Amino acid sequence: MTTCRRLTSAVLATVFLSASVRAQEVQPGASARLYVDERTGLGLDEAIALALEREPALRATRTDIGVALGQQAQAGVRPNPTLLVERRQEPGGTDSLTSVGVEWPLALFRREARAQAAGHEVAATRFAVADRERMLAADVRLQYGVAAAAAREVSVASELVAALQRQLDLTRARVSEGAMPALDRDLLEVEVRRLQAERVRASGRAEVAILQLKQLLGLNPAAPLLLGESLDALVGRAGTSAATAAEPSATRPDVSQAESRLTLAGARVDEARSEGRFDVSLFGSYMRMDAGFPQMGVGPSGVLERVRGQFNYVAAGAMIALPLFNRNQGDVARAEAERSGAAARLEATTLAAQSEVAIARARDTRAQEAVALFVGTAQGLARQNLDVVRQTFDLGRATVFDVLTEQRRYLDFEQAYTTALREAWEARAALKRALGETK
Repeated sequence: MTTCRRLTSAVLATVFLSASVRAQEVQPGASARLYVDERTGLGLDEAIALALEREPALRATRTDIGVALGQQAQAGVRPNPTLLVERRQEPGGTDSLTSVGVEWPLALFRREARAQAAGHEVAATRFAVADRERMLAADVRLQYGVAAAAAREVSVASELVAALQRQLDLTRARVSEGAMPALDRDLLEVEVRRLQAERVRASGRAEVAILQLKQLLGLNPAAPLLLGESLDALVGRAGTSAATAAEPSATRPDVSQAESRLTLAGARVDEARSEGRFDVSLFGSYMRMDAGFPQMGVGPSGVLERVRGQFNYVAAGAMIALPLFNRNQGDVARAEAERSGAAARLEATTLAAQSEVAIARARDTRAQEAVALFVGTAQGLARQNLDVVRQTFDLGRATVFDVLTEQRRYLDFEQAYTTALREAWEARAALKRALGETK
């Protein structure tokens, strides 16, 4: 009897030792460290800054500012003068005419209107780029949370697999001694396989989320990337109270862009009207003519010579374009219609921004309240209940069904907690986007 007890103790010690080693090989956060490293990983702020610097579509959008600046510089340039040089020669004769003329359009009332419109175009383009930056930062913030949530799912699944594997090893030892039925071992075997499959699926979701984040950051899919913050840290850093900021009409670049587009539309109306006003072009010329006749006459020296002379003419004047029929009526009507449309779009953009902020605030408040219900007592009790059932099973006072039931309850709790954390982060990301924040 004593020998049997010693053998049983040795077997149990071996099982617990192997389970301990296996638990060290697959610690709760071991798989998560494939995606998250708080020391060397890329933090959220660094990820947003990297995306704003490297993302190709944003860099392409920024070139629109250069285009608008070029148009502004061109709009302020004065029109070039026109130089006309003419030479006439009598065929078979000696008569000739040489003239040089200059024409310079003044572009009255036009250059200033074009320059003002081009300046408003530059401002609108800058706001468009700022809005693209806002949306990109929001996409990075959201996708970072999605990747962190997937990594947390991997961590939870890995923890349960490691713990259940220890239970399975203990059950195998007891079944081999005849202390437990083989059904208990088989049930645990099936549950281990199910959790391993769940961990593989979670790993797949994490890998896909990381790849999508790389695309937003402008990184090659093969480039290494580790997150520097876990989902719990992200939500904890965001805080439990709703973010406060100024009204979106004062901060959001899309609203500012709509306002700038309305101002630009008004400048386009002024530009179209200026094109329909009269204009003045100055001109001047110099002409030298050498002409003669076949008759002979007495010259100053008393000798007969051909009658001929050289003549010099200087001319100057102005040409006025009179808007009798074409006063640019069509372009003015089109510009006025565009201004009405810009005013309506500004109203729609402002209303959409205000509604988006209100929706995001309500969503953020409720999401934070849901997270608060999980954190603290509930989270500790769920883990404590599972540990108690496991310890009871190790002592032989609970069945495998008790372990599986409590473990699935704990898994459901952790999955619900992860969902709540993810929704809270998505709600905070949506609120920051609605408020026009890029950090």
